[in-house]
Amino acid sequence: MIDEQEMPHHVVTSYTDAPTRTIAAGGVRFAYRELGRKTGVPVIFLTHLAAVLDNWDPRVVDGIAAQHPVITFDNRGVGASTGSTPDTIAAMAKDAVTFIRTLGLGQVDLLGFSMGGMIAQVIAQDEPQLVRKLILAGTGPAGGEGIKNVTRISHLDTIRGLLTFQDPKQFLFFTRTPNGRQAGREFLARLKERTQNRDKAISLRSYAAQLKAIHRWGLQQPSDLSVIHQPVLVANGESDKMVPTKNSADLARRLPDSELVIYPDAGHGGIFQFHAQFVQKALEFLGR
Repeated sequence: MIDEQEMPHHVVTSYTDAPTRTIAAGGVRFAYRELGRKTGVPVIFLTHLAAVLDNWDPRVVDGIAAQHPVITFDNRGVGASTGSTPDTIAAMAKDAVTFIRTLGLGQVDLLGFSMGGMIAQVIAQDEPQLVRKLILAGTGPAGGEGIKNVTRISHLDTIRGLLTFQDPKQFLFFTRTPNGRQAGREFLARLKERTQNRDKAISLRSYAAQLKAIHRWGLQQPSDLSVIHQPVLVANGESDKMVPTKNSADLARRLPDSELVIYPDAGHGGIFQFHAQFVQKALEFLGR
């Protein structure tokens, strides 16, 4: 792992080759990777439940990084980042802002997937001047329908995965149709493309803290999303079982400047199943 102070940065174009760096921010050493050009507004990727750096689809990361600087990072207490994992979305958002500011960034775009999309909403509300545009994928608003069931669904599909010797994401992120199964296998294969310097898996304690945070988010009172004036792209698959797709429609309806993309025969991981279409749409949205 590379300490931020030690090494000059060169332009990395492939997520598979992006070195893992660390930076001290707010009493935590955050592990992160960056790639893409050095100019322009960086796109900060905010990740999902149980995810570490290696859980981002390299096709999505590389696709966005072809035209924008991209930074992915491990939340506090997750993967190679130190500290203990918070059990509220609000605290995770505060950590993300601390990390972004410590990198010296004055304005960013946010791409939040699932739990990351919840974090992105809080950042946009708390630090509006920091955020230029938002992409919210496979996520929902505070108090959104069915979000409090994520713990139960995650436990069931984790057991299902163990019993069938499959990754739970095959069940959680993709539909059980032939297309969905195939997309799941291809996605999971892409996650293994990086063979060197891989991140370490999330601990059970951190996973439990994240589940608690999502559960609390699902029970929260709805917040006033009309205060988010930035352009927002909302995306999901039509059959999301983790964060039911109606939450995406609800987000798009309540955000003043939003557009909604729903992918057919796709679940929670719709942006990974339709990665080529999603990247094209995201680049068009960010480039406007």
